[in-house]
Amino acid sequence: MDFAQVALTIPDTLDVARLVGVNDEIIRSIEERFDAKITLRGSRIDISGDALEIQMLTALFSDMIKVVEAGNELTLDTLAQSIDLIRNGEFAPAILREDILLTYRGKAIRAKTGGQKRYVDAIRSNTVTFGIGPAGTGKTYLAMAMAVAALKRKEVGRVILTRPVVEAGESLGFLPGTLNEKIDPYIRPLYDALFDMTDMERGNQLIEQGVIEIAPLAFMRGRTLNDSFIILDEAQNTTPDQMKMFLTRLGFGSKMVVTGDVTQLDLPKRVSGLKSVRQILEGVKDIAFVDLTGKDVVRHSLVQRIVAAYDVYEQRG
Repeated sequence: MDFAQVALTIPDTLDVARLVGVNDEIIRSIEERFDAKITLRGSRIDISGDALEIQMLTALFSDMIKVVEAGNELTLDTLAQSIDLIRNGEFAPAILREDILLTYRGKAIRAKTGGQKRYVDAIRSNTVTFGIGPAGTGKTYLAMAMAVAALKRKEVGRVILTRPVVEAGESLGFLPGTLNEKIDPYIRPLYDALFDMTDMERGNQLIEQGVIEIAPLAFMRGRTLNDSFIILDEAQNTTPDQMKMFLTRLGFGSKMVVTGDVTQLDLPKRVSGLKSVRQILEGVKDIAFVDLTGKDVVRHSLVQRIVAAYDVYEQRG
């Protein structure tokens, strides 16, 4: 191990407490993740230890200072994401602060992990993108943010959000209500995500005008979708024939995003179009497959541990 030392100076204009956390909790959290000793002396941070670790720590603290100078708050969760990015050498943490969309409440939607950043970049660069991974990795939410942003920039004329309707023990024909009332529970999560990005009144107005369409996958048959941003959610519950049907709806000036989790199949025969499509289309130009993992889960930290536990259990079986 090559030993090294470095001293970093905190700018005088910066509130040191915001940088190091309450009772230096941020400093202590960083020390747990690196083979180095970190000491705070007034407005100076002394770091000693492995030379490679110190190189990464210098980059990390430089980024942390920029975050605080920009008026943003450092949290242990965002810190962990920055450390992972620096360790993997994929992106500078600042890359994740590029906004995809500002919601009507002024909240910035952005990629929060390296996997999410790859996913967003793939959507930008390809006509068809498959986002595959467990719950909580932002597959649908980020795709919808990209769709709404494209609509606002007038890159597309409409947004189409669709899901397969998979019956679980009850036939739709025997459920009470109109057809719309019967299918509403299946597509309600898409409404929820949409109304998080644009206020309900404006969202409903766009739906009534046909600018945004939310419908079951069966309603896509026989159509050609031009000038559209199309998202197929819960694609693991499509059959191979349904997947082919959906992909061949692609028209001129359109973009497609297909999301799903192949470990959560509700199909009776468990033959998923999302599983087979990769073998057929991987390597085809202008089509991208992005795998998200438990590391990309941005819900409650316990969700990440649940996903990891299930992965271990399934590997044993």
